[in-house]
Amino acid sequence: MVPSLGWWFPGASVTELGQRIDNLFYLILYIITAVFIGTQVAMGYVLWRASRSKDERSWFSHGSHSLEVIWSVVPSVILLFLALYQMDVWALFRVQAYFPKEAREAPVAEVTARQFEWRIRYPAPGKKLQLKPQSDDLYDVNDLHVPINRPVMIQLRSEDVQHSFFLPHLRVKQDAVPGQIIPIWFKAERQGIFDLTCAELCGWGHYKMRAQLTAEREAEYEAYLKKLQADQNYDGHATPSAVAKKDE
Repeated sequence: MVPSLGWWFPGASVTELGQRIDNLFYLILYIITAVFIGTQVAMGYVLWRASRSKDERSWFSHGSHSLEVIWSVVPSVILLFLALYQMDVWALFRVQAYFPKEAREAPVAEVTARQFEWRIRYPAPGKKLQLKPQSDDLYDVNDLHVPINRPVMIQLRSEDVQHSFFLPHLRVKQDAVPGQIIPIWFKAERQGIFDLTCAELCGWGHYKMRAQLTAEREAEYEAYLKKLQADQNYDGHATPSAVAKKDE
């Protein structure tokens, strides 16, 4: 089994933290594979030993204190090792104090889950996202844009029932709980358009609660926000500069 093959994963992870999560999955896979092979070999040996001689008398046991200690202690040690091994990854993703300072101080967007769509609120260019909506905030639906190569934080909400914000290619998954604002962060390391889905059964239309995440260069991200701002401010009438440009 070679982790670089990315077997059973939805493509290579787009984030460094996601790669560490993949490695943790592979570590668990190695351990349970070794345990599975060991138990099958032991079972095969018992069957072979029992069928080797029909004249050998059977031996019955009502328990072994030593074996019970072994199969209690060994799994406990393995689970404790896994808990300690992944602690830093868990803390980086779950504990806000460990979030990158750049992301923590300037969330790029608020994502509100509702049946059955994702509503996205951005701050106006040059401003910081506030907890309460501002008059110049920018809005979009089912289309989340983030810049690459820098950590970004999202404020996650739910308007109705419990949803689950899931970015499989980034290995990011977080429940959206009504009445709570939950921060999540990630750092996309390559450009692309990736799936954003709801991973929690949230009603009859759960199947169609899909969106997309666009990870793009900083200049493209800024251009997207400016276009969103222009579209939002458009009142149905062309500006004088636009008319002059058209007449040229």
